[in-house]
Amino acid sequence: MKGSWKESIYLQREELARKLHEPLAQLAARCTPAWGDRARLNDILTAGFTGIPHASSLYCVGTDGVQICDNVSATGLASEHFGRDRSQRPYMKEAVPAWGFLLSDAYISLVGHRPSLTALQIVRADSHTLGYLGADFDLRNLPVTSELYEEPGYWRQVKGDPAIRGNVFQQCRIESPMDSHMVQALSILEELLTQRGVFQCQIHFSSSQATIWTVSDPFRYRILDHEALSDPDICLVFPPRPYPSDATIPQADIQRILHTLQSLRLSDPTFYLRTASINIFNGMISLTFSCDGSHYMPYEEFLLKDTSFWF
Repeated sequence: MKGSWKESIYLQREELARKLHEPLAQLAARCTPAWGDRARLNDILTAGFTGIPHASSLYCVGTDGVQICDNVSATGLASEHFGRDRSQRPYMKEAVPAWGFLLSDAYISLVGHRPSLTALQIVRADSHTLGYLGADFDLRNLPVTSELYEEPGYWRQVKGDPAIRGNVFQQCRIESPMDSHMVQALSILEELLTQRGVFQCQIHFSSSQATIWTVSDPFRYRILDHEALSDPDICLVFPPRPYPSDATIPQADIQRILHTLQSLRLSDPTFYLRTASINIFNGMISLTFSCDGSHYMPYEEFLLKDTSFWF
């Protein structure tokens, strides 16, 4: 089973650290006798640059965080970095583990403003710490070794704008064009979801529109306004397509989901549904209410809750 995004990050970092620790430790050992000699350190890092996989640049800094040699990269030396104070950069503020190697958290680089990370290897003479060998990495150049994570399949609630929540009792639902023709609009969406290849649908009840994605053209969305949602002829635009066999939401449950959304929209004048989305493949329903609170939950759990639960 695929893990969460945090677990994917952990596995990716673990694999990268495994590849970098030993070559950086060996290069740091070669830097020890040349410590304090800018020219010799430049030569050592230049010779060892290709041995550090995926690195954008190499450099050495003292224990005070001040750089004592040039930046070494695939294009040569960048002397403007000599004497640079890196002590306030994110990677210099992290504690280096006892074994002398640190793979920093990702950060945004100062020059390119790109997601980056840095590996630091302690340079020692006997038991005395001289400083650090640093290796910078552009995340664009790093291979992805872990699987793309999947969204969790449990109910999540996200609080919205506090200003909206604080004034929720001062507002009242105003009937939208979709509200007054709800049965027809939802019947059209049911046809599109079950018979016409639409796999994701985001319904904006207050503005009377729906955004849809189709299996045949999944990278582009289409917006159905109130006019389209009140005209069954819109279904003719989308060719018939069998309901996907690998969909998580059963075809028969689409109608039940839409009917429940209708109840959540119309049952209460103060707490009412503003937007909702259905994705038949990941099986999740999302809901955003007038109090600006959002909910994400599996369709089975959604169908188990009636309006009394929400209101």
